Amino acid sequence: MIKVIVAGFMGSMGQKTVEMIKQTDDFQLVAGLGPHAQEIDKSEYHLADDVQVFDQLNKVETDADVWVDFTLPNSAFENVKFAIEHGIHPVVGTSGMSDAHLTELTQLAAEKHVGGLIAPNFGLSAVLLMKFAQEAAKYFPDAEVIEMHHEDKLDAPSGTAISTAKMIAEAREQNPSASKTEATIDGARGGDVEGVPVHSVRLPGYVAHEQVLFGGSGEALTIRQDSFDRSSFMSGVKIAIPAVIKETSLMIGLENIL
Repeated sequence: MIKVIVAGFMGSMGQKTVEMIKQTDDFQLVAGLGPHAQEIDKSEYHLADDVQVFDQLNKVETDADVWVDFTLPNSAFENVKFAIEHGIHPVVGTSGMSDAHLTELTQLAAEKHVGGLIAPNFGLSAVLLMKFAQEAAKYFPDAEVIEMHHEDKLDAPSGTAISTAKMIAEAREQNPSASKTEATIDGARGGDVEGVPVHSVRLPGYVAHEQVLFGGSGEALTIRQDSFDRSSFMSGVKIAIPAVIKETSLMIGLENIL
């Protein structure tokens, strides 16, 4: 039985994680971390009476094996640092952490020999999109990324889009064509991630979607994935929880355990 604590259990992704854990025979939810958690009715958040709840990180005392985190970037950094220092394996779906924070957490996990995973996206379709885009970039160096999310997403571009762009840039065996376009409005050509333009859309009705456009001489290739419901991310979380226990380092990206 793998014991799990969920940070951000009161949010939409946290609640999906709670439900997934309850439906998985090998997992046991032992604790949750969230603001004002001491004031809630546990039944409203689908928690059993014996599940501990904490409203501050420094109050957390748990025998959990795995720390699942769906919070905010600054909170996630402190949470994951706490988890690693206490020998709890982190599985993190919070995007937006800085490269400096990722480096610090990776070094700490190596020192403590605590395996974990930080993934910009737990949707299997999104991970496969990144893999396919990386392969296509060898043959189509001219590429742009468009990511579309719901209006409440706080960061732009998404962590998935940034990772996709970095993977494309790394895989390119030729330089992309030099563009002669001059933007007449700032930002019209999107943001630049290692030479790959990235465009962000935030609209009601969307959940999480990404497409990568490749252009070549007389042809084009489009790779697209769509997450229509947050439950789609749970397949990746379910795979990650038992996988990180066997590791002794912090991995970035779900593709590392697929």
